Amino acid sequence: MRSLVRAFSKIAPALAPALLLAGCGGAGNSVKSVSTASLPIPPTVTRPGPARPAIRPRVMAGPGLEGVIGGNAGDLQRQFGAARLDVIEGDARKLQFSGNACVLDVFLYPETVGREPTATYVEARRSSDGKDVDRASCVAALRKR
Repeated sequence: MRSLVRAFSKIAPALAPALLLAGCGGAGNSVKSVSTASLPIPPTVTRPGPARPAIRPRVMAGPGLEGVIGGNAGDLQRQFGAARLDVIEGDARKLQFSGNACVLDVFLYPETVGREPTATYVEARRSSDGKDVDRASCVAALRKR
């Protein structure tokens, strides 16, 4: 009897998956494969939605930012020279100007769809360590004299 138990314990792990699968089959439980290539595809109808107005950007304001906020790319380049970085994403744009004192990032968004983007927000940081600095001071330091 012991030898029979040892023999069964050696083959039981191999038989277990087969026994489990055998219990899955049965009359009336068959699975049929269906090809989706023969199924009709309903037509897709796209209807234009109502025109959505542009989301008006929040515009930063503050002393020392006059001439920057509300300016377009040309206005800014006349004030600060050529942008070190010019990134366009969709209808938005970011211009970066830098000097010894600081780095100025100016974000431009269109006021309405189809209009030229204008500056609505600025960020300023030190060139050396990236810590925030006063925006108006950075603007003054970078303006061409």
